[in-house]
Amino acid sequence: MRTKYFILLTTVAFLYLSGCSSGEQSNNNRGNRIIPSVEAVQAQFGSLPLEERLSGVVRAGNQVEIYPRITAPIVEIHVENGDPVERGQKLITLEDREYRERVEQAKASLRINEAQVRQAEARLNEARNNLRRERTLAERELSSEVELERAEAQVQSAEADLELARAQADQARSTINEREEELSRTVIRSPISGIVGGRNAEVGMQVNNSTRLFTVGNVTNSKVLVSLTEAMVRQINVGQTARVFAETLGDTLLYGEVSRISPFLSQGSFSTQAEIEMSNESGLLLPGMFVTVDILYGETEQATIVPLSAIYQHPRTGEQGIYVASYFGAEVEPITEVDSSNPPPLSEPTELEFRRVQVIAKGREAAGVVGINSGDWVVTVGQSLMIGSDDNRARIRAASWDRIISMQRSQPQDLIEQIMQQNVFGTAQ
Repeated sequence: MRTKYFILLTTVAFLYLSGCSSGEQSNNNRGNRIIPSVEAVQAQFGSLPLEERLSGVVRAGNQVEIYPRITAPIVEIHVENGDPVERGQKLITLEDREYRERVEQAKASLRINEAQVRQAEARLNEARNNLRRERTLAERELSSEVELERAEAQVQSAEADLELARAQADQARSTINEREEELSRTVIRSPISGIVGGRNAEVGMQVNNSTRLFTVGNVTNSKVLVSLTEAMVRQINVGQTARVFAETLGDTLLYGEVSRISPFLSQGSFSTQAEIEMSNESGLLLPGMFVTVDILYGETEQATIVPLSAIYQHPRTGEQGIYVASYFGAEVEPITEVDSSNPPPLSEPTELEFRRVQVIAKGREAAGVVGINSGDWVVTVGQSLMIGSDDNRARIRAASWDRIISMQRSQPQDLIEQIMQQNVFGTAQ
């Protein structure tokens, strides 16, 4: 994809350059030929930042989804989207008539069980009194042993009946607690303090434990969730800086740090999840939005650095290299802005040399290479135009790193739109 992108970048830039060059030609013994126009920047010496670009999803801090725990219709909604709420504040009231009736039924059952306990206690007292009389008669030899055993058995039976009645009463009390808990669930409260959003509730709507009603979260402290592969986990650590941006944010860059990394890889994707804590006082990050995340995890050793667009694979030889303007003047001032009505000047025809290079490190926008020196002018746009050139000469427009990096970051359709707005096609000769 990157190679195809650079081909398109070169093609679009050629349209601009060819329009600005107005068909410059060179007369020699081979006839009239159009000398290609290219852009170049100076290679630099330094370290290359190491980063990993990922896609992420924004979530609010402590974001939770609110579900009912019972089945009932909604009778009242107490909050709207965007309302701030405190922990324990009412969100929704459900119809509670059925659940109140269940509580009353449970209380009635308890009263029955408590009456049965009193009956069992009375029977036990009667059996114990009867046992005492039988023992007194037995001591006077006025009662048989069989009657004494019968009285003892009646006491044991009465004790068991009382124990059963008390257990049933305890069970009835537990049922009341359960029914009252169900009744309390007819009022749905916020489990946290935050902002309400994602409303999916209307009065009269029948809901159950699978119906999401609201989402509540702290939008001033957000987090971004990203997936890490096994290889990424070995180089990304908690505390490293993360740069977050999105198309909807324009040129705004937000920074946070990796706060958590799950140590468990999922069996299906062999990836894990990391969280990036983000301050969101400005409210730019909306829960649920997709963002691009660059996690910065270090720097390479110092080397000669060039923009990625300078690295070119020669279509004839397959060699990877860079076109270098060996004799291009160091006094040339790089430019940062282009006015299509008054384009910056191109140099006189200058010879280019295609040098084979070795890429020792590659970042998001630039690469560290061996084969050229710091300060060399390297072609970043228009390399494909040199393929048909016999004398390897081109007119060079000096450019700045900022301009080339900006072009690399632009989407192809954006570049084409810029060219169309500048009427390049109308000026090309």
